[in-house]
Amino acid sequence: MQKTKLGSTGLKVSRTAFGALPIQRVSFDEAKDLMMKAFDNGINFFDTARMYSDSEEKLGYALSGVRKQIIIATKSHAKDKKGLLAHLETSLKNLKTDYVDILQLHNPKELPDPSDPDGLYGGLLEAKERGLIRHIGLTNHRRDLAIAAAKSGNYDTIQFPLNYLSTEEDLKLIDICKENNVGLIAMKAMSGGLISDSSAAFAFLRQYENVVPIWGVQHIWELDEFLQYEKNNIELNDTHYAHIDKDRIEISGDFCRACGYCLPCPANIDIPNAARISLLLRRAVYQNFMTDEFHQKMEKINDCINCGHCKARCPYGLDTPNLLKRELAHYEKFYEENKNRND
Repeated sequence: MQKTKLGSTGLKVSRTAFGALPIQRVSFDEAKDLMMKAFDNGINFFDTARMYSDSEEKLGYALSGVRKQIIIATKSHAKDKKGLLAHLETSLKNLKTDYVDILQLHNPKELPDPSDPDGLYGGLLEAKERGLIRHIGLTNHRRDLAIAAAKSGNYDTIQFPLNYLSTEEDLKLIDICKENNVGLIAMKAMSGGLISDSSAAFAFLRQYENVVPIWGVQHIWELDEFLQYEKNNIELNDTHYAHIDKDRIEISGDFCRACGYCLPCPANIDIPNAARISLLLRRAVYQNFMTDEFHQKMEKINDCINCGHCKARCPYGLDTPNLLKRELAHYEKFYEENKNRND
């Protein structure tokens, strides 16, 4: 397993890292089997968050016995110092540890004032002084904010969506982090499921020495794929380039990345899936979206109360209500044309 230093932290992390968001959807014992296999095969970097329901608990349940041999990053979505320290206390209990290697601010709308001892950043400094955390990080979906954080000197790591669908402007963050000796963690490496070729996704990010992708893993077969790519040390080839070029043509412009920051929806609309259904119908097994249950979920779009909650919280500035209406129209047309197909 290849390892790399994560910016100025000195932490030597596996270049294939484990994203623990999807383990919310499996049992404790399934999560343990998954993470222990990852650990046994050399993965030592595990990323979770206070917001990810029982993900921290499952990570603690699975890996507390090898705590000194792994690196744990978690996140707090707190808005103030008191909330951050309370989140951290819960995280430490769930993770069965007395410290976390990296505590990341979870997608804040703005950078906190580093000079305010009673503010959010003051909470990070206090936690570090008390030995509860070792390094300070930030996750974000806003490129300008991620760049500002990388240049500020206040953050040891930045976590940002990076994959082969990223724009050239997004990819500039890679060099900015390298120049400022900031560790760069790549989330959404599969673009929320829109990327179907994991081999191309892996090889694309592997070309950047200072980028550490966290691969969201839910199934053993998914883990096996990434372990095989690591073992074979795959590099970008002509087949990969052809697939990437095709995807960049098909998936371009403004589209929902399924980050979920628009949730919860007051009308209970499944926005992350509904807002990109036209892409999913082309790129996934379309039969999964033809059930009566999913059709009813899509029709929930008609219950939209135009509260503006989703639009205001979208880190990509999407006009989500109008996007949902367009996606519903596309889905209804596709549903009527294909609902009686048996193939």
